[in-house]
Amino acid sequence: MSWEAISEKKRQALKNSIPAEWVIPKDIFPPEDQLDVTSFPKESGFFTDRELEITSTPAQTILSHISSGSWTAEEVAKAFCKTAAVAQQLTNCLSEILFDRAIAQAKELDEYYRSTGKTKGPFHGLPISIKDNFNIIGYDSTVGFTSLVNDPATYNSTLVDLLLGAGAVLYCKTNVPTAMMIAESVNNVFGRTVNPRNRKLTSGGSSGGESALIAFGGSRLGVGTDIGGSLRIPAACTGIFTIRPSFGRFPNFQTRSGLAGQEAVNSVNGPMAKTLDEIVLWAKTVVGQQPWLIDPKCLPIPWRPVEVKKPLKIGVLYHDGLVTPTPPVARALEETVSKLKSAGHEIITWTPTEHKDLSGLLAQMFVADGGKSVAKLLEPTGEPLRPEMAMYGDAKELGVHEMWQIHLKRNTLCKSYLDKWNEVGIDAVLCPTTPYSTVEHSKFAYVGYTGVFNVLDYPGVSWPCGINADKELDKPYVDHKALSDIDAQIQNDYSAEAVHGMPVNLQLVGRRLEDESALAMVDAILKDIALTNGTK
Repeated sequence: MSWEAISEKKRQALKNSIPAEWVIPKDIFPPEDQLDVTSFPKESGFFTDRELEITSTPAQTILSHISSGSWTAEEVAKAFCKTAAVAQQLTNCLSEILFDRAIAQAKELDEYYRSTGKTKGPFHGLPISIKDNFNIIGYDSTVGFTSLVNDPATYNSTLVDLLLGAGAVLYCKTNVPTAMMIAESVNNVFGRTVNPRNRKLTSGGSSGGESALIAFGGSRLGVGTDIGGSLRIPAACTGIFTIRPSFGRFPNFQTRSGLAGQEAVNSVNGPMAKTLDEIVLWAKTVVGQQPWLIDPKCLPIPWRPVEVKKPLKIGVLYHDGLVTPTPPVARALEETVSKLKSAGHEIITWTPTEHKDLSGLLAQMFVADGGKSVAKLLEPTGEPLRPEMAMYGDAKELGVHEMWQIHLKRNTLCKSYLDKWNEVGIDAVLCPTTPYSTVEHSKFAYVGYTGVFNVLDYPGVSWPCGINADKELDKPYVDHKALSDIDAQIQNDYSAEAVHGMPVNLQLVGRRLEDESALAMVDAILKDIALTNGTK
């Protein structure tokens, strides 16, 4: 069977797995030119008031309702399954549908609650969506390759076992780019996931199916992964929260990878949500399950209480020496810095001394096998290499000695960055998550602002700063002096009209393994910004 036929059959099976009663009627289906579909659940009349109440309720409150008996796990699961089904029809965000399994699991949880009067774990009855690469027995993890279609997992990822043991209801898997190595979620199996806030724009990658689902309202808590920005970029493209954790804080064992065995830079997983409190809930709960007992690479570090000092000393990276943030991001950074200064924080300029070398090393690490990993997954079905992945087709394999030299350079740069951090005495680095608020499809061209911190293994929180792109305020730069060829391309591609109204995320980076502190500092910063804005 050709790769095209495999893809067509898989897409049809996914479509057929949506229950008939959750298929959007033709008379209310949004037209193609309706770009923002996030209002559909509330305005279409397709959802009941109860369903809307459930899906708009933060995860911690959902858990409270279920544990008190005022809501059942079954009705909560059905509300999220239905909304995810609708999100799929409007954004193409799912890769696997587990609705029947999820509802059956929710019924079992309800029966357990009725018979014992107790909940089964800290996530009892909470629907959690997961990225395609997490293995669930009996379901595919294609990571965008047609050769991995109809190759269901025979074991669960360690995180899946942990979530199920904690009582979470897993109801869908979300779309990713090929090999999870593109900053936009598009592949030859399922096609392209679009941004529910503007369907002409990308939802990012590689956790772009997850970000689209959450931004639409089809999930409160989802799990993605990040090896070069794959959590933070899609969060930024859709205006939601996430943390790229330090390696070893959350379990990531037995997940599928497009670059299996590559460990020069480690992949990590983390939560995505509409609120920071839900991110913290996930982190505390997962670490509280002692994941180091089931994942050999997890570190036995409990989630620690943090008291944020004030004022903070924050290093601001206005640009990384290679790419200038586009106008809405530059304005958001400047306005946020102004508010932080007004709140009494100490602000210094953080110079990008090592960023160019770190970005270059990351690019070498990704193709060190000469593209063999990707080629071997394409070969069985004759699937072509997507144009976004040209670097894998052009790559030359490095020898062991050459790879060891890269490791040495990496370690030297990590030490230099740490020394500079200590010398200046900052608490965190504030910078863009990406050069973009988001961007039109096929135009995402740079991951340097996130990827550097993967090499350093620093925790990075991507968060909406409360500022939206504005076509009047964010006009293209005049007489821009490009920092590089890629900078020139990005500024040339920039369209103030295209991204008008889109939220802007910034990134706060903390010290390695001090993930709790990074989240707590973002919380403090958001409260200070709210006070500066005159809101609570």
